[in-house]
Amino acid sequence: MTSSQVTPLETVQCPPSLRREALLQLAAAHDPEQQTALSGAVKTTYDQPDEQWGGLWISLDAGQLRGAIWVQPLPMNMAQLWLPKAEGAHARALLHAAYRWVNNQPIRLCHLTLSPQAAETEALLLEHGMQRLANLAHLTGSSHRRLVMKEARPLSLQPFGEFSQTQQLALLAAVGHDSLDSRPLRDVLSVQELLTGFHQQDPQAPQHWYTVNYQDAVAGVLLLAPRPSLGRWELMLMGLAPEWRGIGLGRALLNSALELAQQAGVQEVMLVVDGVNLPAKRLYQEAGFVHYAQQRLLAWKGGGGRSEAPQ
Repeated sequence: MTSSQVTPLETVQCPPSLRREALLQLAAAHDPEQQTALSGAVKTTYDQPDEQWGGLWISLDAGQLRGAIWVQPLPMNMAQLWLPKAEGAHARALLHAAYRWVNNQPIRLCHLTLSPQAAETEALLLEHGMQRLANLAHLTGSSHRRLVMKEARPLSLQPFGEFSQTQQLALLAAVGHDSLDSRPLRDVLSVQELLTGFHQQDPQAPQHWYTVNYQDAVAGVLLLAPRPSLGRWELMLMGLAPEWRGIGLGRALLNSALELAQQAGVQEVMLVVDGVNLPAKRLYQEAGFVHYAQQRLLAWKGGGGRSEAPQ
């Protein structure tokens, strides 16, 4: 999308008869790297009632469909934004319509990710009320690598599912306290919602989820998820409660995660880390993790975080 002088255009919610044509007007429909994700999103919403498609908007010029934007509904009053292929005035009109619609819905967070190369698109989104939530670094590393330990820190892992939900939530809250990862996101989501989100990301949850014990105390959490289509495991969450930080347990915990992956016959482990979490990035780099992608997470925030719609 490119910036352009706004001209009067008609933007309306997409009628069912134009839904298929509208979805083909989304940028992701023309991007090989996004087509699979868009197809999956459409399939999950396809048989839903028409009101679930209320976030699909189209722009019309002389009655002809020229562009589309989609606010895809997600669980927990969340949403994902699919951008239009259209540029200029159509893109601006569609963003304006989508933002105003989101602000009138019980949507608490409507997000999308961009590559660092999409600076012009990011600027346009920021003009239309979006906020930067995180700069995400995608890393991958060999499961055969280990960090050197100056002093032995013997950890034991216990299945996460053996804890009650109350205990699980308390542990996740402790691990998230003063965490450098995705602070704006944590301000929006409750611990319960974060846990639900982890379950939705991991079809095998909680088979490879663990609580971390040290010196007869619960010190942290380790959430791993197999990604068979990629031939990797994902390190979804690795964290320690504040009282157990700074004594080398993070190094020992990362070694434990790599060992579990290696024992399962997995060669590579991938993860995502917030760009502001420099201690974690240094730890992963020391363990041989390398950068393979960068994304910027942006969102329209609902509730108290909602800002005024542009005029």
